[in-house]
Amino acid sequence: MNHTKQKIVFIDIDGTLVDDNGHVPESAANACRQARANGHLLFLCTGRSKAEIYDSIWDIGFDGLIGAGGGYVEIGDEVLYHKKVQPEAVRHMVDFFDRHNIAFYLESNSALYASAGLKPQLEQLIYGDIQNDPEARKRMEQKPHPFIAGLTYGEADLYKDDVNKVCFLDSALPFEQIREEFDGKFEVIQCTVPLFGPNSGELMIPGIHKAIAIADLLDHLQLSREQTIAIGDGMNDAEMLEYCAVGIAMADARPGLLEIADDITDTLEQEGLYKSFAKYGLIES
Repeated sequence: MNHTKQKIVFIDIDGTLVDDNGHVPESAANACRQARANGHLLFLCTGRSKAEIYDSIWDIGFDGLIGAGGGYVEIGDEVLYHKKVQPEAVRHMVDFFDRHNIAFYLESNSALYASAGLKPQLEQLIYGDIQNDPEARKRMEQKPHPFIAGLTYGEADLYKDDVNKVCFLDSALPFEQIREEFDGKFEVIQCTVPLFGPNSGELMIPGIHKAIAIADLLDHLQLSREQTIAIGDGMNDAEMLEYCAVGIAMADARPGLLEIADDITDTLEQEGLYKSFAKYGLIES
């Protein structure tokens, strides 16, 4: 393929490629396969850590991963870098959330480590009242959510040394109070998974976001920013959409993202990813 016509596409996962049930629409999977067959490079660019990129996603075929919101970069089998939370900061987080009875999980590349109260709260959010509602129990048994299955439970020591970031679930403490607690130490952002509730969030290492990782990756591959296309739906996609030559938001993206996007495509359910790939000539529609 003519090098100048080759595009590098950065694709968010949740709400862009994968729906709330962890499912990739067939149209999106096909669009990704066709685009790569046409000589374009496709990178997952996500808040998820590597342990959350399930085989059902990898099997579609991608050239690499920007994970943990930009803290981890992998091209093929090569790790470009991996930025980790300092051990004393991990202790601070674990102790604070435990003290306030807030369910959380630590994201590392090897596993996602769940706090003691996380599983029941997740089950309630995803399936409903599994103790008393037979329909909810049936949902859990018939369609177990890949996210719940992918967590590691019962780990006695959560002072891990390979933490990328931390997510906490809807908390009784106001979001602002959590932000103040970690001011100057962490970037505290609202969670990009709506299911987790309005007071849920993520603690990121400061100075990490998707655009910095994209710039480093382009530099490493000696490719130009003019070749880039980004597609996403959450506010952790904002820098990426602003940085890339073309920034596309899903129709149901956060309002702040819709404002800065160069283009808006349909929702995931309406084959938004497929339509945007066709519109920008990555595939033949």
